[in-house]
Amino acid sequence: MANESVQGENVNRTVVVIGGGYGGAAVAKALDEEADVVLIDPKDAFVHAAGSLRALVRPDWAGNIFFPYDTLLRRGTVRREHAAAVDPGGVTLASGERIEAAYLVLATGSDYPFPAKMDTDVSGEALERIREAHAELAAAERVLIAGAGPVGLELSGEIKAVWPDKHVTVTDPAGQLVPGFLPEFRQELHRQLDALGVELRLDTALAEQPPVEPGRGKSFTVATADGGEISADIWFRCYGGRTNGDYLADGRVAVRTPQGRVRVTEALNVEGHDHIYALGDITDVAEAKMAGHAMKHAEVVAENVLAQVRGKRPTATYRPTPVPSALLPLGPNGGVGQVPSPDGPVILPAAAVSEYKGADLFTGRFAELFGVTRG
Repeated sequence: MANESVQGENVNRTVVVIGGGYGGAAVAKALDEEADVVLIDPKDAFVHAAGSLRALVRPDWAGNIFFPYDTLLRRGTVRREHAAAVDPGGVTLASGERIEAAYLVLATGSDYPFPAKMDTDVSGEALERIREAHAELAAAERVLIAGAGPVGLELSGEIKAVWPDKHVTVTDPAGQLVPGFLPEFRQELHRQLDALGVELRLDTALAEQPPVEPGRGKSFTVATADGGEISADIWFRCYGGRTNGDYLADGRVAVRTPQGRVRVTEALNVEGHDHIYALGDITDVAEAKMAGHAMKHAEVVAENVLAQVRGKRPTATYRPTPVPSALLPLGPNGGVGQVPSPDGPVILPAAAVSEYKGADLFTGRFAELFGVTRG
């Protein structure tokens, strides 16, 4: 699509989507046939972050988590740029260029420490970073994972699947795994972690950050807040996500919450704007920040924008499920799930988690979304 598609007579059909992650890519694809879509993202490829932990332990597989944006849209444009600011009428890019828009979708997600998310916008550099960290990890006998949330637990399972003899210690200052999930979910997690030989140390805070960069091999001993010590040869930080919303700093579109998020309505409109939407991690929707939720947000946003483009009243709404759900793999063949059902949440065993997610981590689903074929 040429630049004139976002100017002049077609501006009433222009949808600018800021952020090409899970929700942004899905909503851009869904709108592509009937709207003039401009997707803005600084990366040169979509990164399937749910596969990044396996990419670390299997760098030969790592290419499966990168999908080129040039196969995503048939009509629309992907602009590899940072959004510097937004206002009710459009977006100003870091280059100074302005793009007028009839509809805006804020989908910039969040950052998270490597390896759960990449720390570069260039896929070639990300692959090299993965290979370097893999080599450091392969040489380490003792691994410290700081953070026993889903990311830290999943990383421990991936490491044990490749190197069952490595000593893996997972620490967390909380006294309980994954609060809010059913006791049976936590019990099964504990059972499988014990079977893998993962040392889980809850109620354990590090007194200081280890004296080496995460993901770099170097033997160290670090003190814990209770007076103990942990020795390891490499460590990974699996906590501390940050919402990406600096382009909203001037408050012209939204005043962010103390957590950096945007308040939205049930229709996922940014409060006060019926033509501006937000989805995924940047929203204040009361639920876990997960890729699956972002893609469900995208369905609601796409339905509402398409209704407006067609001159109709948008009616789609989003309501989070009252009980949390997750598929938490522990390597390709392990893990536990909690999913909703009409009779209440159901616990899924390792075999089901492997079948639904663990075996390929949904890479096939994103190959379909991006229209690519991988053997």
